[in-house]
Amino acid sequence: MHIVVCIKQVPDSAQIRVHPVTNTIMRQGVPTIINPYDLFALEEALRLRDRLGGTVTVVTMGPPTAEDSLRKALTFGADRAVLLTDRFFAGSDTLATSYALAAAIRKIGETFGPADLVFAGKQTIDGDTAQVGPGIAKRLGLLQLTYVSKLGAVDLDGRSIDVERRAEGGTQVLATRLPCLVTMLEGSNEMRRGTMADALRAAREPIVVWSAKDAGIEDIGKCGLRGSPTVVKRVFAPTARSEKAALIEGRPAARDTADALIDALFTRLPKLEAELIAAQTA
Repeated sequence: MHIVVCIKQVPDSAQIRVHPVTNTIMRQGVPTIINPYDLFALEEALRLRDRLGGTVTVVTMGPPTAEDSLRKALTFGADRAVLLTDRFFAGSDTLATSYALAAAIRKIGETFGPADLVFAGKQTIDGDTAQVGPGIAKRLGLLQLTYVSKLGAVDLDGRSIDVERRAEGGTQVLATRLPCLVTMLEGSNEMRRGTMADALRAAREPIVVWSAKDAGIEDIGKCGLRGSPTVVKRVFAPTARSEKAALIEGRPAARDTADALIDALFTRLPKLEAELIAAQTA
């Protein structure tokens, strides 16, 4: 069984700075960590590998310093690490990132064997879009299971997998065919510490480093800022509102509470009341 786990090196969220011109995150001089949601995905992959056999390959796209996160993943027990790094990737949005990572996963399959499962965290803490995982699945033609809270049975012979997925108002139990892509939720498992043997191996293990050309990316125009249709116009922290919230005390009947709420709204927004009355009498 071959499992590929996508991880991302992200800035410590407490110290994020934004470039004043490009509105992209400035990573220089900011402590970095593995995206916490990706750690849940990595742990789930390692548990599957331990139970069913096979190998776990971690892959990331980023600057050369992203190697630190890959070595950390090796320390946890991953078998192989691939770093996709090239100046052409700088400034990639989620569309461009999913394009490059999909190419790298395709290349990993050609080089080390096809992936039965691709894991990712549900989202990253610096972008919070939750788009890269589904984007990879779409580009690779994989079925996708997002917001997964628990893995069930994995049948390698029958090529199927069962999962529990968090949904609004409850939990969905789903089954699909392999290969597929899974994005994991927070709190779905507890990350292991890694063994001393893994730590020693991680220090010696060579990292596979690929450029855009090495990964087989044919259209470099789909990478980096040139391949990113999303432009962040402005980033700012919202200012606190000076007005205080009003509390409407509960009435014996729900209708009385609703009437009190409407009275409060119309007192505060008399123009809205006039417009509604005019619309009713028109």
